[in-house]
Amino acid sequence: MTNELKETFAGGPGATTPAPPAPAALAAKVRTLAPSMTRSMQRVAEAVADDPAGCAALTVTGLAELTGTSEATVVRTARLLGYPGYRDLRLALAGLAAQQQSGRAPAITTDIAVDDPMADVVAKLAYDEQQTLADTAAGLDTVQLAAAVSALAGARRTDVYGVGASGLVAQDLTQKLLRIGLLAHAHSDPHLAVTNAVQLRSGDVAIAITHSGSTGDVIEPLRVAFEHGATTVAVTGRPDSPVTQYADHVLTTSTARESELRPAAMSSRTGQLLVVDCLFVGVAQRTYDAAAPALAASYEALAHRHRVLRKGL
Repeated sequence: MTNELKETFAGGPGATTPAPPAPAALAAKVRTLAPSMTRSMQRVAEAVADDPAGCAALTVTGLAELTGTSEATVVRTARLLGYPGYRDLRLALAGLAAQQQSGRAPAITTDIAVDDPMADVVAKLAYDEQQTLADTAAGLDTVQLAAAVSALAGARRTDVYGVGASGLVAQDLTQKLLRIGLLAHAHSDPHLAVTNAVQLRSGDVAIAITHSGSTGDVIEPLRVAFEHGATTVAVTGRPDSPVTQYADHVLTTSTARESELRPAAMSSRTGQLLVVDCLFVGVAQRTYDAAAPALAASYEALAHRHRVLRKGL
């Protein structure tokens, strides 16, 4: 084994990775990053997520043999998951195994069958939504989030791009920003998105929302905004996807498993909405003196409609 590889195993002086994620965040990291890994790295990641206690007891050689990979692949996987070396990953696995022994998650599968009773459908969906929120929160880079909030709080104008389910999330974000007095537009039409992106410049913000990170109708306007000097943000489930090439800040959501009856768009939207709420609350905090009166005014403007409805009932 080379000295370089030994140093990599140990997370030696050449390592520049940030602090490793907490044990509870390990499963979330695996779900988020696995789609972008090589197949051999996926085998390692899936093994440690499926059996943290068993893998914690293995040496790097043992885990490589178990997964049919190499020691170098095991180390690269550990580093991609955020750990300086394999020893750090083993410690996290041991911690995760201890947490699971003290309080295991409910034994509910998120696969919904065509003949499932409605009560089971509700339970499975609720559990999966909770897991999506927990995974997104665990994997969200708060430094990137804070930077995006700062850009939004000082933006002259914000454009948000999204299509399909992500388009609904884009509309939700712009509605929130408008209600605290900020200028924001949601674009689901790709032609309008690009023609508006041409008008952006330094001091503006463009946000692309795409779970796959490869939606051309969303990537194109973000690229144009990026090239015209706007601050760009990508909200995606794939941190190494094409959309991130044109993003100054990347906010990663949980990557959900897809099934025939439940497209990934359902739970991916849940993670996206959490990120949107975090952005909105952060901006409201930064601009509170202006945001609070604007929000109060928007409530007052709609109050009579609610009173009329109640009276009619």
